[in-house]
Amino acid sequence: MTPKLPCARPARVVLEGRYARLEPVSQAHAPDLLAASANPKSFDYLFDVPPLGIEDMRAWVAKNAAAEDLVVHAVVDKASGRAGGRQSYMRIVPEHGVIEIGNILWGPAIARTRVATEALYLAAQHVFDDLGYRRFEWKCNNLNEPSKAAAKRFGFTFEGVFRQHMWAKGASRDTAWFAMIDKDWPRIRAAYERWLEPANFDAAGRQRAKLQVPTSAA
Repeated sequence: MTPKLPCARPARVVLEGRYARLEPVSQAHAPDLLAASANPKSFDYLFDVPPLGIEDMRAWVAKNAAAEDLVVHAVVDKASGRAGGRQSYMRIVPEHGVIEIGNILWGPAIARTRVATEALYLAAQHVFDDLGYRRFEWKCNNLNEPSKAAAKRFGFTFEGVFRQHMWAKGASRDTAWFAMIDKDWPRIRAAYERWLEPANFDAAGRQRAKLQVPTSAA
């Protein structure tokens, strides 16, 4: 079936889940995002650097909240009401129906929890089901093994390495490319929705069964 192109650009809207809420980043999130950014190692493979304090964080928020080429969401843990991290829609190409998720920093309060997983699910659901995109990409430094493992866990298919793709933070970067596409999404969505059911978690929020997301059938 011929896709309806161009797709709409993602707007700065709230995306609501059971455990996570994606809110367009604003100054109200700055204190929480500063706390989520406390570990400088979290920035090893990001393009930005650790904030030195609240004024740095507020400047980062101001710049990214107004950016025309990306949409940044704060990831709010609904149980605590606090923003535990951030993620972005970036490299948005509506005429081809292609969009990337990146600039991900999930702080220690939400990393490796159902909040972070649902945050990824909400982003993908909006891209495919609401906006009609054909392709959802995840890219990372090829040295970033945790990011590559996360991409596979979330259902992105590995597509290869672009050698010497970038010069970042004073070094050459090889970039690993992953993607999920629209024909994969119904199977991937079903796996997320099974995993996110409340019955899959104990009283402490620990999973009973692991997330098993099928990758590309191609």
